[in-house]
Amino acid sequence: MSLTRRGMLLGAGAVLGGVASRYAGPQNPSQDGLGLIAPKGGDGVLNDASLLSETPIFRHSVLKEQGPALIAALRAEMAEARAAGRAFNIGAARHSMGGQAIPRAGHAVTFESPSIEIDSAAQTFRVQAGTRWHQVIAALEPAGLSPKVMQSNADFGVAATFSVNAHGWPTAFGPMGSTVQEVDMLLADGTAVTASRTQNPDLFAAAMGGYGLIGQITSLVVAAEKNMALTPTFQTMTADAFADAFQAVVRTVPMAYGRLSVDRAGFFQQAMMISYAPVQQAIPPVTGSGLMSKAARPIFRAQLGNEWVKRRRWWLETGPNAMLAGLASRSGLMAEPVVTLDDRDPTRTDILHEYFVPPSAFGEFLAVCRAIIPQSYQEMLNVTLRWVEQDDLSLLSYAQGGPRIAAVMLFSQEMSIRAEADMRQMTQSLIDAVIALGGAYYLPYRPHATPAQMTASYARAADFAAFKHQVDPKALFRNALWDRYLSALAPS
Repeated sequence: MSLTRRGMLLGAGAVLGGVASRYAGPQNPSQDGLGLIAPKGGDGVLNDASLLSETPIFRHSVLKEQGPALIAALRAEMAEARAAGRAFNIGAARHSMGGQAIPRAGHAVTFESPSIEIDSAAQTFRVQAGTRWHQVIAALEPAGLSPKVMQSNADFGVAATFSVNAHGWPTAFGPMGSTVQEVDMLLADGTAVTASRTQNPDLFAAAMGGYGLIGQITSLVVAAEKNMALTPTFQTMTADAFADAFQAVVRTVPMAYGRLSVDRAGFFQQAMMISYAPVQQAIPPVTGSGLMSKAARPIFRAQLGNEWVKRRRWWLETGPNAMLAGLASRSGLMAEPVVTLDDRDPTRTDILHEYFVPPSAFGEFLAVCRAIIPQSYQEMLNVTLRWVEQDDLSLLSYAQGGPRIAAVMLFSQEMSIRAEADMRQMTQSLIDAVIALGGAYYLPYRPHATPAQMTASYARAADFAAFKHQVDPKALFRNALWDRYLSALAPS
């Protein structure tokens, strides 16, 4: 019996905004006598996966309509918000970590209306915006197809992935937006438009990674890839050798990623590269998480404050579990849910960071991480390394001027004021170092970057804000990302 990727790696795959999935409704953070931030719940607020982004809203609406009925319902909700001068924003799984899908005092809309139309000849599929990736995988599998690029887990909305311009670990591609052929959206005045690289290309470039601030996407046409049977190869090496090894393999196999050791004594000293090559065998069916995946959670969580367990987990991943890995399908490797490794400790929350660095600077990146991260009292549980091709299209691109190695870091953070202060300090130090290396940080996570760091990472942020002002002059579409970083860049 072959193991799933997550079971095999004992919880290796941290995902976009996804691991901290304990959110079960609106919550009110407060501070108890011990200084912990204690979510209380309540009406009129929304939170996200961080559990630290409680924000007052006017209303939260869930739209389940299809086609023209969805457009009509969306226009009506937008018109009410526009007439009252309230903010408006759409979300799906709401796995961001800094209020990027929450409109303060505004209208929050969640799409729960899956619709998928497959064009097998063109190897594309059209989806309604709220469709989740696991629904896409299930629909594509009988047609022998697989998502070309998606996040490493299947819980998220397709339009949301485009809106945060997330990437995955299929190689060698740019962000998911590079596989989108066109999008249908509603502008702030209710006008319906189609945008692509040739039709309204300025709208397309701004909406890709635009966090719902340009237009509200209702459907997308996305490229697919043939599903295939894959067999893994595992290579262990020093971390400093990883970038060269990764560059040598990413354009020769359809899927690859890396891992780093995280115990403090051997912090970021060792690396493992996992690559998947196609084989001429029957394609295994997509099954989702199995018993091994569920059994991984206790080991993954036992790392907290236990360096021996971290070392033991690394030994298991690079040794026995690598030898047990077997045949997988392209789709099956991406079909894992985020809940498998859910954190059930009410005093802690899982927080993601992600940094994009030029491959030539990866060794220097390792050095600054070794100097900065162990000095904090944050508990790092995991880091995954992925390849992202150059993206010069998106106005808020994190991979301009060349490909990047993406380092996705998962921390377990105490839910307290002191932990937030420590996380902020560590984050800002890491961002400064990454900027100095010609890299960038990722925007969907905790808003600890300073405004200056944001504009240093995203050179066209002012262009984005100016274009938004052009198409949405009254800033109907707003969220915490706009409020904290981008609104000050817009023309007055």
